Amino acid sequence: MTNTKPFRHKSEPAGLYVHIPFCLKKCPYCDFYSITDSSLQHDFTSALISEIRMIKYPEFLFDTIYIGGGTPSLLDARTISQILDASKTVLNTSDLTEITIEINPGTIVNKKLIGYREAGINRINIGVQSFQEKNLKFLGRIHTVGDTEQSIQWARDAGFKNIGLDIIYGIPGQTRDLLLNDLKKAIEYRPEHLSCYMLTYEHGTPLEKDLKNGAFNPLTEKQVGDLFLLTLEFLSKNGYHQYEVSNFALSKRSRSRHNRKYWSFGPYIGVGPSAHSYIYPERSWNKADVSGYIEKFNSGQRPDRKKEILTTEQMMIEMIYLGFRKVRGINTDKFNDMFQLDFNQIFKNELDQYRKKGLVRTTDKYCSLTQDGFLFLDSIASAFISKDLIKNKKNTMNSREAIC
Repeated sequence: MTNTKPFRHKSEPAGLYVHIPFCLKKCPYCDFYSITDSSLQHDFTSALISEIRMIKYPEFLFDTIYIGGGTPSLLDARTISQILDASKTVLNTSDLTEITIEINPGTIVNKKLIGYREAGINRINIGVQSFQEKNLKFLGRIHTVGDTEQSIQWARDAGFKNIGLDIIYGIPGQTRDLLLNDLKKAIEYRPEHLSCYMLTYEHGTPLEKDLKNGAFNPLTEKQVGDLFLLTLEFLSKNGYHQYEVSNFALSKRSRSRHNRKYWSFGPYIGVGPSAHSYIYPERSWNKADVSGYIEKFNSGQRPDRKKEILTTEQMMIEMIYLGFRKVRGINTDKFNDMFQLDFNQIFKNELDQYRKKGLVRTTDKYCSLTQDGFLFLDSIASAFISKDLIKNKKNTMNSREAIC
């Protein structure tokens, strides 16, 4: 089996993801790795900076740093500054354009935001989730609506000109009017970016357990779909352009440069427990264990890290699924070049089927979902990447090993 045509990663700017694995309290819907033992923060920071100093990718120019978690805003400005200083010392950051930190409104004060700005942060993402106290309580958030409003104002006062707000919809009991209230309140602050995520019941989370135990009645798929379309319509009318299924920006400049690397096979390095990295054709990740992470560095060792070489099948699946998440869609020229295939020919039956239903559109260079098509993203992507279809493609093309 031949290899896929390699991506020209060295000519693409890379991103650094820094995972801060601490929370004051775990939200019941979240399956990202974090712990609530704050006593480990100091030792963790030392280990994290040690890992950053071990990064050796001189061939890459890094243009984004994203500090996520967890709750990164638990760290003070001095610690964030140390992390950024270490990153800039080791990495080629001569074209560093975007430095983002995630903010929980319940962990922030004006002075801390000013400190983040002075440390070099130029983009913040505030986990609002809702402007209604009932919803915040259901989601297990530690902040109040008042905390959110104060945080946004403090962020503007601190000089931030690129602010993103996260909103969750599909919450049990949520109606169109209730969601509209959240969206209207959000755009009052005219944030440069909005991420609107559908509530999901991730396996193993307390919220999934409550769902199985009948603690609440979830919205139906149709109800959630209606809320999704309402979000698209309202934000579009108010100047926010959708560029990914859950992401909206006031302008191209305010789109998340870092997150687009994940959706488009850009190179990125992850540091911290559970953080992932991707440099074609390898994906690797740290073990999700703060104590073990610290112990490794205290003994002069690298953290436990797993890796895999992505196969052609995996790559094909990932390119289709992630491509369909983007409003622009799958870059069929890139697909054809990488896999030495004709996308429109290989998927002719699927394309004919979904075009007739008004769910898919194609141009010379892209295949994308329509607004209605986004409602069926998972099922449409599955039709394209089903095991039998992928096998047929591989056999037809004498192809490659793949990436997911």
